[in-house]
Amino acid sequence: MRERDELEDRLGGVKRIEGDLDDAITLVELGEAEGDAATEAEGVAALKALKAETERRQVEALLSGEADGNDTYVEIHSGAGGTESCDWARMLARMYARWAERRKFDVETIEETAGDEAGLKSATLLFKGHNAHGWMKTESGVHRLVRISPFDSNARRHTSFASVWVYPVVDDRIEVDVNEGDCRIDTYRASGAGGQHVNKTESAVRITHVPTGIVVACQSERSQHKNRATAWNMLRARLYERELELREAAASAEAASKTEIGWGHQIRSYVLQPYQMVKDLRTGHSTSDTAGTLDGDLDAFMEASLAQRLTGRKTDVEDIG
Repeated sequence: MRERDELEDRLGGVKRIEGDLDDAITLVELGEAEGDAATEAEGVAALKALKAETERRQVEALLSGEADGNDTYVEIHSGAGGTESCDWARMLARMYARWAERRKFDVETIEETAGDEAGLKSATLLFKGHNAHGWMKTESGVHRLVRISPFDSNARRHTSFASVWVYPVVDDRIEVDVNEGDCRIDTYRASGAGGQHVNKTESAVRITHVPTGIVVACQSERSQHKNRATAWNMLRARLYERELELREAAASAEAASKTEIGWGHQIRSYVLQPYQMVKDLRTGHSTSDTAGTLDGDLDAFMEASLAQRLTGRKTDVEDIG
């Protein structure tokens, strides 16, 4: 039913655009023929609105991957740099949560490990919404922050790194077989808020898939049984994402090599000092609105990255239309 609704929406959108285009052209021609400036202006305004609609539809057409319509997990891990990197990981988690709010997505915290002094060592978020994975898959990679450290009494400039890993929720349409004999399951006490039950019982679950080295963990529920079920779902999702990556690499070795852009596969730099700029190293798209970007204004970066996946060249968002 979901696939049917999506197809009906896309086909209906094309037909509606065709009809609106004919109506707008008719208005412009009628206004020119009769010398009616108001009618002509109405037609021009309709054409501009139609252009914005077609650009939005064009971007949505880029979300045609096998799992693009699914919900998605987002893992964030701090890199080298101690407290600075932990704080950067926390900033990234907030940035993506704010982006999800703009799109009316539901956000759940699956796992969160606090830093020793501030920020986060790691966090796993679950985004629920239409095409959540299709949009967020463009964010996988290493993110670099340059700023004057608030933790440095000498106010020196620091460079911090954090990694983002995005993989889709595996739904009933996708079957992933996991041999439980290949997995090691550990239980431990959850950290953070939650009361005596959560902190004094081994309710958190960690599953390690030995053949691939993939590790997933869940501590969001009071029940170990529920955490275990969520962890198994996360593992299936990670294995599925790994298979998709292997397929993509096999289909286009050249495209896969382009993702290795030094500094540990760095994809984007956020420079707050000595100047203000956020730049995506894959597409070349940049903005000086660092505050807006860190507050969740990421659509332009995601659109440019989606377009580049199809064209294989550096493409700024303005080229999409």
